[in-house]
Amino acid sequence: MTETKKNTNLVAIITMCFIFAMISFVTNMAAPFGNIWKGQYSWAGMMGNMMNFAAYLFMGIPAGKMLLKVGYKKTTLIALATGFVGIVIQWLSSRSFLGGSAIYVYLLGAFVCGFCVCMLNTVVNPMLNLLGGGGNKGNQYIQIGGTLNSLTGTLTPLLVGVLIGTVTDKTAMSDVAPLLFIAMAVFAIAFVIISLVKIPEPAQERKTTVYEHSAWNFRHFVLGAVAIFMYVGIEIGIPAQVNFFLSDATEKGAGIALNGAAIGGAIAAVYWLLMMVGRFSSTLISGKVSTRAQMTAVSAVAIVLVLAAIFTPKTVTVNMPGYSAADGFAMFRVPLSCLFLVLCGLCTSVMWGAIFNLAVEGLGKYTESASGIFMMLVVGGGIMPLIQEYLAKGVGYMNSYWLVVAMLAYLLYYAVAGSKNVNKDIPVD
Repeated sequence: MTETKKNTNLVAIITMCFIFAMISFVTNMAAPFGNIWKGQYSWAGMMGNMMNFAAYLFMGIPAGKMLLKVGYKKTTLIALATGFVGIVIQWLSSRSFLGGSAIYVYLLGAFVCGFCVCMLNTVVNPMLNLLGGGGNKGNQYIQIGGTLNSLTGTLTPLLVGVLIGTVTDKTAMSDVAPLLFIAMAVFAIAFVIISLVKIPEPAQERKTTVYEHSAWNFRHFVLGAVAIFMYVGIEIGIPAQVNFFLSDATEKGAGIALNGAAIGGAIAAVYWLLMMVGRFSSTLISGKVSTRAQMTAVSAVAIVLVLAAIFTPKTVTVNMPGYSAADGFAMFRVPLSCLFLVLCGLCTSVMWGAIFNLAVEGLGKYTESASGIFMMLVVGGGIMPLIQEYLAKGVGYMNSYWLVVAMLAYLLYYAVAGSKNVNKDIPVD
């Protein structure tokens, strides 16, 4: 490899990792923002998250086609411009003149932001995998990007929790306007940076984009797309319900009377912090430990942790880090179940990169279109947490995690058997 190509790849890797961080920043605003709207509309807790992920269903395949037609760089720039518009729309929902229609403006903004993160995800995952040459190295590069993704995922709910404090019927989007302004600035700066850097364009170098087969012809990819549907539902649903559980001062929730939302946001942030730790650890071992082995181990451990959370009475408590307006950052007494669920962050940290890596292994020229299909199935991050929220209203917060156990069981199956490529006879060059 020439020195020029090495430098180009390094710039591309850094750029993709930065985009990975932005994806989490935008996505993880939805659940804590839901605490604001839930105080005004009982049905709105996970609707922002639902709209964010519903956009994947509509944008996934078009985003994959964009990669083939206009390339990685232009797709990224379009995504960043779209994200800026989405954040502006969410900010407009904080303006008092909108009255009762503000919630619908917010949901529109969340939907537009969903188009943005879908396009960014469609770009960043195949690019990092290709830069790593696929296999364990490709997974390693995705985990490096995922580490930064988890860092912003840690900070976002924490910042929202600090800005909100205690949720009341007077809490409004205007309370988190500073975070929205920061988001606008980040999108604007990112647009300028991406426009100046050089990004490899593997799809543009091919002579044709019309192929005899498609990604759908690969069994391990199809099962992997279902796996990502389940995984994103798990990743979003676990911390979201922990947040709602701790923010609920009633007997149904954790019963924390003061600053429950702030404490819930801070403890949910620990989940994302552990995801960062897990992804960083995975980058250190992915060169030696296979992706399939990592996926099998974390799926099994996650099942054990969630079952422990379900069966542990909420009267059994433990000290965990949190935040309150009166005490600042301190240790707070919360149900032990929350600790078990937060520890799942170490397990879910590995899953995104592992599933994508296993699903596109051996796809070659079908990788870009596969990435678009893959992102379409990320809609599971909106559908499954919404189902879990409805279950929580009926059977309680902890019992709603039986849905998570079922999804984790599927991921374990995919790791053990479903991820094996049985269609190696299809030409991919």
